[in-house]
Formats: sequence, structure tokens, C-alpha cells
Amino acid sequence: MKSHYQIVIIGGGTAGIMTAAQLLKYNTNFEVAIVEPADTHYYQPAWTLVGAGTYDFKKTAKPMAEVMPKGVHWIKDRATEFEPKQNTVTTASSGPLTYDYLVVAPGLVMEPSMIKGLPEAFEKGIACSNYIDPEHTWRTIQNFKGGNALFTQPTTPIKCGGAPQKIAYLAADYFQKNGLKDKTNVIFATPGTVIFGVKEIRETLMKVIDRYGIHFKPFYAPKEIDVANKIVHFSHTAPEENLCVINEDNALGEKMYGDADIQIPFDLLHLAPPQAAPKFVRDSDLVNQAGWLDVDHHSMQHKTYPNIFGLGDVAALPTAKTGAAIRKQVPIVVDNLIKLIENQAADNATYNGYSSCPLVTGYGKMTLAEFDYKNNFTPDPKLKRMLIFNSAKEHWRLWMLKKYGLPYLYWNKMLKGEQV
Repeated sequence: MKSHYQIVIIGGGTAGIMTAAQLLKYNTNFEVAIVEPADTHYYQPAWTLVGAGTYDFKKTAKPMAEVMPKGVHWIKDRATEFEPKQNTVTTASSGPLTYDYLVVAPGLVMEPSMIKGLPEAFEKGIACSNYIDPEHTWRTIQNFKGGNALFTQPTTPIKCGGAPQKIAYLAADYFQKNGLKDKTNVIFATPGTVIFGVKEIRETLMKVIDRYGIHFKPFYAPKEIDVANKIVHFSHTAPEENLCVINEDNALGEKMYGDADIQIPFDLLHLAPPQAAPKFVRDSDLVNQAGWLDVDHHSMQHKTYPNIFGLGDVAALPTAKTGAAIRKQVPIVVDNLIKLIENQAADNATYNGYSSCPLVTGYGKMTLAEFDYKNNFTPDPKLKRMLIFNSAKEHWRLWMLKKYGLPYLYWNKMLKGEQV
């Protein structure tokens, strides 16, 4: 096996595959290698729907060999270490690889151990998570007979920031349809200050919360799961806020011990685990203080090493970590790489933080949050062709886009290097 490639890409997820596909579409003679150990590539945006029993998990998976772009060198191995000054990546079993240009796109990893008791809660099956096993989430929702259904998320950045609340809305809808509404308290607890950062979307979601009678708890950061007693311990993220927002909720059996320990018992618990950059990235000198890949927010070029780019979930970009964000990041990274290869300046700095979050609000209903770094609502004009004139409102056509349109575009266009 060769040990030097013109372009080495770490990661065969959305970002890595799309970058390779677009590079090879531009020039089939580019020598592109992807380092990726997994046999299977997943379309993770559909996992929310799997967790609500309305999508087949098997349809979210394809063999990695099928999505690898034609002409790419697939190194089926794990990257373990970077030596950027030597233009070298060390791998677990293929030895060191050298490169002219490096693209770092290994995604992120789940770190349940950052919340005390969470690994045990997953192990025993008393907590479920669409991020880890959406089929278990669906079984948990189906087996629920009433009580506190608690949905929460960590203080770390997470992929698809809207996912923890989407499953809360779908579960609330399911409970309502199955005669459990009066026996159930649906609780959504978040460390954040608001339900969503984009004003137009926030107004719609507050109506959704009201419609389902969801107990919304801002400023709640989960810190420990008491597995034996089925209680989540939270701390309050902004003690200076008016503490009336966290008055004990008698209907929930909530207990408070100052702002350092708030306890909510649960009968169903769904949460997004804490998430971080993979350890080999965190341990390198490519990251910022928070442990994410230190790239320019507009060009995705590394701030220290100009022949390195990073994009997708691993990148320290202050926007939502979604496939939609990657869709806009890839062409800019590809353009900059081509410019460097052709001895020009990598001067494309046009990424404005675009991301999108399809917020499913019930079975057959969705609103589509599209936004930039400044949380401006930036809907795609193409939606008007689908007769959706205000994507901040719930719409059944948006649900159809989520369930059928986006998976089709993902497998057949995005991963093949086509601009969509």
C-alpha cells in the first residue's frame, strides 16, 4: 500500500465522502485517500423518525464500499495521531501516511461518561437515545404506560441541536394518540436559555409546547443519573436568572436544593449524551481550548497549518452540527483545496454559518429552521416550488421532504458530489 497521497481525508462520514466526491468530479487525476474504519455508512438524520416508529432503521444504512466515490483510495483503518509539522497522519495498522493536503472530518464521538451514571443507565436500558440506538427509543416509547417522560440534553455541543426536542414532540403526539395524555407529564429540560435561537422558529415551537402541554425547563443541565431511583439530577446554568422559572413542579415530583441540585424523577428518559471531538483529535495540537478543530469560521482552513482543512461536526464552528451545514461547507473547502493545488491563494471565505434543522413537531408535521452565524432566519427560495411559503410554520409538505425528499437527495446527489 502507498504511504503518500496528494490529499488525505480523515473520515468517511457525510463531510469526508462529499469532499472526496467533489474533488474527483473536478479532476479525476487527483489522488485522494479516505481513512475510515467503518463498514457501514448511516444516514443519521432519519434516526429521529426511527425512534418514533415511522422509518425503517435498515434504510438508514448502506455498506461503506457503496458510498466511497469512484477513484478514491479507501484506507480501512483508524487515524490515531497527527504530526502536522511533518505532514503525517499515523494509523492504527497501516503505519504513517504522508500528504500534501489534509482534510480532517472524522465527526464527533459520544461521551456518556461525562454525566455520572449515564453509561449504567444506557447499559441497563432505563435511558434511551436516538443518538445511540433509535430502535430502543421506539420500544421504550411503545412500552411507556404513563408518568414522567423526561427529555434532555447536555451542555456540550451536539450533532443536530434540535434532535433532543424533536423526539419529545413525536412522543407527546404518540401519547396523545394512544390515550396516555392525561397520565403523562412530558418534560423537556435544556441547559439553553430558549427553545430555539431563531426567533421565527422559536415562536412556532412555543405554540407546539403549549399544544402538547409540555413542561419546558430552560437552564437545566443534567449532571447525574440516579439509576436505582430513576432520578435525573440537574444544575441550574444561570443562577442569576429569576429562579421562579425553576420553582418546584409538584405535578412532576420535582425537588430543589438551591440551584446546585434539582431532581426530577422519570418513568421514561431520553437524552442526547455529551459529545466531543474524537480523542486522537482532542489530543493533537490542531484543536482550540474547547477541544474542537481550530479552523477559520469562513474558509474552514486551519488557523495554524494552511494545508489542513476541517469541516463537519469536528470543526470549531459556532453553528449547528448538521448535514445541511456540511452541504454548504464542502464546496468552499474543495474550492480552497483546488486553489492551493493550482498555486493560488485559498481565498474563499464565503461560509456564513448556514445550517438547517428540520424540526419535526408531530407525526406529519414539521418546521424547517435555516439560519446563519447570527441566527438570521434564511429559508431556501426553492421551498416555494414545493408550495411552502413560510417554512417557520408547521407544514405536512415539510414532513414529506424530511421523510422522503432529503434521504433521496442525500444518497443520490450529495454523496455523489452533486451540488444540491
